Amino acid sequence: MTGNTEEQSTQNTQGPAHKRNMTRRKVVVAGGAAVVGVSAAGALAMTASADEASEATSSASASSTAETCYKLTSETTEGPYYIDADKLRQDITEDKEGIPLTLKLKVIDAETCKPIRNAAVDVWHCDALGLYSGYESFSQGGGTAPTDAPSGTPTDVPTGTPTGEPPSGGTGGGGGHEEPTSDTRYLRGTWKTDKHGQVTFTTIFPGWYQGRCVHIHTKVHVDGEWTDAGYEGGHTCHTGQFFFAEEAVLLTEEVDPYSTSTTTRTTLTEDTIYDQSGTTGGLLKLKYNKKNIAKGVIASLTMGVAPDETNEGTS
Repeated sequence: MTGNTEEQSTQNTQGPAHKRNMTRRKVVVAGGAAVVGVSAAGALAMTASADEASEATSSASASSTAETCYKLTSETTEGPYYIDADKLRQDITEDKEGIPLTLKLKVIDAETCKPIRNAAVDVWHCDALGLYSGYESFSQGGGTAPTDAPSGTPTDVPTGTPTGEPPSGGTGGGGGHEEPTSDTRYLRGTWKTDKHGQVTFTTIFPGWYQGRCVHIHTKVHVDGEWTDAGYEGGHTCHTGQFFFAEEAVLLTEEVDPYSTSTTTRTTLTEDTIYDQSGTTGGLLKLKYNKKNIAKGVIASLTMGVAPDETNEGTS
């Protein structure tokens, strides 16, 4: 994958032989148990019931942390509208109107929990009215209905069986890859993770189109090389999608230009791609003013990936 840079912003503990086979997972769990032990030891003056409650809370917290650390983020379909690393940039807005969105991502190794630095992260999504750059002729979005639409009942209804081929294109949820039909590239970008595995994109809150809930596509590429020409080599270890809570999406429906959409919206629970598993399935954590979402939204998520695996999302 190549491109031209347009914008830039900013173990196992050695010890006795019987302990040498302790895995990273066991070390984390053991550490959590040690915390529980210290908590219990320091609470001798408390009642037995209080001791039990404290220990149960600490155990639940340790278990939750370990579980979150080791869950792989769900793989999903690439969809038909991916363009390979065409724009190396963090601000992908261009001139598109919509609610400002800051997308903060972190990429970690799901096995070791360590951040993955210098990974290439792709994001792409439709505009406020459901149109994808490069594929406006295929996209299933739509704005305000025309005021001069014909009325009445047609009198020259066609008869017979159609003989032509159905039109190509898709709804963006699955199917084979389509070649771009235009030179536009708004709301697309690729950038690298820092030493903490973090990367931030500036964009707008996506709209919706026929058959899909509001979402953002993503890919994570590793083992490649960043050069003056872009990012080259390596492989794709994760292909996924990010999703938005219904509460936030409902608020966007009242904001222009989202409010002019004539497309029936698919809800999060109706979507056929989102697996209903929360953050593991790509559900973003959102921060915004509930009384004025138009001021902007901050969305964040940590992606647990398997860097040694290949997940193109095209099957």
